[in-house]
Amino acid sequence: MRGPGAVAVLIGILSCGGALANTPEPGDHSRKLQVDSIPRSYTFHIPKGYDPAKPAPVVLVLHGAATNAAITIGWTGMNEKSDQAGFVAVYPNGTGSGPFLTWNSGGRSGRMAEGAADDVRFIDHVLDDLAKVVRIDPKRVYATGLSNGGMMCYRLAAELSHRIAAIAPVAGTMAIADAMPPRPVPVIHFHGTDDKIVPFDGPANNIPRGLSFKSVDDSIAAWCKVNGCAGDPMAFDYPDTHDDGTTVRRKSYGPGKDGAEVVLIEVRGGGHTWPGQPTPLSLIGKSTMDVSANDLMWDFFAKHPMP
Repeated sequence: MRGPGAVAVLIGILSCGGALANTPEPGDHSRKLQVDSIPRSYTFHIPKGYDPAKPAPVVLVLHGAATNAAITIGWTGMNEKSDQAGFVAVYPNGTGSGPFLTWNSGGRSGRMAEGAADDVRFIDHVLDDLAKVVRIDPKRVYATGLSNGGMMCYRLAAELSHRIAAIAPVAGTMAIADAMPPRPVPVIHFHGTDDKIVPFDGPANNIPRGLSFKSVDDSIAAWCKVNGCAGDPMAFDYPDTHDDGTTVRRKSYGPGKDGAEVVLIEVRGGGHTWPGQPTPLSLIGKSTMDVSANDLMWDFFAKHPMP
């Protein structure tokens, strides 16, 4: 179900106070569903101390290309943050072969666009399905993701803004041509200046034919326009507390319409990594330990529920 009707269903569930079927215990769980005749799946983590009588915030965590939900749980460390902050962490799986899955985040042409799944519709269904077993707060549903998953966050913000309160792309820029959501969507974007897979300045010669995406600066500019965040950013540098070859600068734009902000966490010297988490593969570059993406994005999310 997509549209305001889906939100109404969730609000109705919450207001009636009825029991949910098969409320899961804290820990990891998996569910399967079918969208457009395609079998789909997702994993979700119920935090310690979850109270099924209270609506919980949700953070969608979208994997990068050629990985999956299971890998992303380990790479991001979001289950630990879920337990600490009390949100439900949800790890949907894209489509593809075996563990090598991708998202239809936009920017595809030619053969790469053939048969692409409607992943916006899938995420919409994931939220509906999750609401059958977890009491979620429809005003506090957020999305983050790495690389291709970060690109998918931008698409969700553009096309599912009635359900996604704010987004936090990591090492993934905007791949759709334009964004005109009916409401502003706050954005906090994390990106390494030495990222060789999704380059800070946009596609390089090694990017596959038929795939395109914007630079970090162009992505930020697009969402400053959407959110009405005019003018120069406020900038400051985080303390360089670790000898890891990186430094981190924060650039904040806004607030704009409805208090929406656009924030860029620029990791100077950083690669295609998740800030605050060790680099899983040395060839993807350095990971900063000066900041935690999980901590910064959750602080941002908590500040920006759905109006």
